[in-house]
Amino acid sequence: MGTLIRWLVTLVLAIFTGLGSALFMSGWLTVNPPGLFRTIEVDGWTSDPAIGSPAAGPYTRAYVARRGLLGLRREEATYYLRIEDDAGRRLREDCAYVLEGEVPDARWWSVTLYADDYYLAQNDDDAHSIDMTRALIDTDGVWRAAIQPADPGDGSFWISSRNAGQFDLIYRLYNASPAVLETPETALVTPRIIRLGCLGEAS
Repeated sequence: MGTLIRWLVTLVLAIFTGLGSALFMSGWLTVNPPGLFRTIEVDGWTSDPAIGSPAAGPYTRAYVARRGLLGLRREEATYYLRIEDDAGRRLREDCAYVLEGEVPDARWWSVTLYADDYYLAQNDDDAHSIDMTRALIDTDGVWRAAIQPADPGDGSFWISSRNAGQFDLIYRLYNASPAVLETPETALVTPRIIRLGCLGEAS
């Protein structure tokens, strides 16, 4: 009887461990799996070069599919994730931010906001992202965008966080230069995220 109980306990643990790890790594649970978007880190932006590569394991493929990333080959596109501002605070809907950066060494780039369900925020603001075709570059070579739930109304470029909850930003680089692909820690120019304030926060 003792052997049977041990066998049943082992079977149950194996089932829960396998199911839990599959849900965890595929992104069905609410936390980001470890080891994904963590291999490369540049100023708080993290990336996993296995995405879009034949070297990607089954869990990485499942996670990418769950989050809806296209997962092109690294030579075609690289993806960097950001979940915190420059002070290390979680990005969230009820705060206002300035996103600013310089033009990276790539054929095309964009920064897109994804809500806490991994999809574009459910609103009709038509302001989900900024890219090289819409960014206004100032005399210092810097572009800027406001990130907040309402249009700032000052003519600045705006990314809407309305209905996004705790959101992520994905920085996409298409056909990045060999230097950016090989040594991103020194060659990649990443955007900065500066928090201006939050609703209910003392001024």
